[in-house]
Amino acid sequence: MPDNLAIRRMSATPSAFIPLDALRSNAPEYSKLVDISKCIGCKGCEVACKEWNELKVEPTKNFGSFQSHKDLSANTWLLMRFNEVEVNGDIQWLIKKDACLHCEDPGCLFACPAPGAIVQYTNGIVDFNQENCIGCQYCVTGCPFDIPRFDKATKTVSKCNMCIDRVDAGLEPACVKTCPTNAISWGSKQDMLALADKQVETLKRRGYSSASVYNPAGVGGTHMMYVIPHGDRLDDYSLPTDPTASPGPMTGLSFLKRAAVFLFNFSIIGTALHLLRYGQQHVEEHE
Repeated sequence: MPDNLAIRRMSATPSAFIPLDALRSNAPEYSKLVDISKCIGCKGCEVACKEWNELKVEPTKNFGSFQSHKDLSANTWLLMRFNEVEVNGDIQWLIKKDACLHCEDPGCLFACPAPGAIVQYTNGIVDFNQENCIGCQYCVTGCPFDIPRFDKATKTVSKCNMCIDRVDAGLEPACVKTCPTNAISWGSKQDMLALADKQVETLKRRGYSSASVYNPAGVGGTHMMYVIPHGDRLDDYSLPTDPTASPGPMTGLSFLKRAAVFLFNFSIIGTALHLLRYGQQHVEEHE
């Protein structure tokens, strides 16, 4: 985790629950835009992700799909999903680049009870700090996109970190760099939204009447957005229709922590008042 990046939110601290508008600064916010209509399913981004982040190679098996793996894992942070569906009488592969969407209101961060295990930088990227992870997996439950994965070997949780070290050095993420069709774009959130709207209009002129931008408001928007040709078939892209951030267990833990601190302080104050009023009491011993 880079030391020189400004942090907006940190798990299990008061900043985790401050409204986003109160935390915004003039710092630039970045975003990836994945135009599914341009993706050819080459999986170059998968390879680039593993290579740059030095993730372990996992054995693959043919299970009747073009996918390299059945699912994400602690060593597979990016997966090209292939869903074979019928569209207007034709069989099509609806492809999706599956990885962390880096929500503005990250459910994983809200749910995490470990201070500093999950951080959100002012540029919008959400990062996991394994050194502070306690392996409780509350972040897995809190994510509405089912992205974080638990590593049984290290007892920690992992996910895409948007190549934060590259971004910190002024470079684009590895998957953006390697895409041969420019299906993945990188830039400011504002510029990517403008580009997405432009591409949606192009798709609609080509006959994709339901083309849309996937930037769900229920999580405050995301820093990986999609241009989707068939916006009325989100389930076929393995995307939730109306995802929301879920504070989950952290809300209860925060209440219990505050209650425990209150009771502890109350007992100290009560003891002090008793001593002031009655003084120190001595118990006489009788033989």
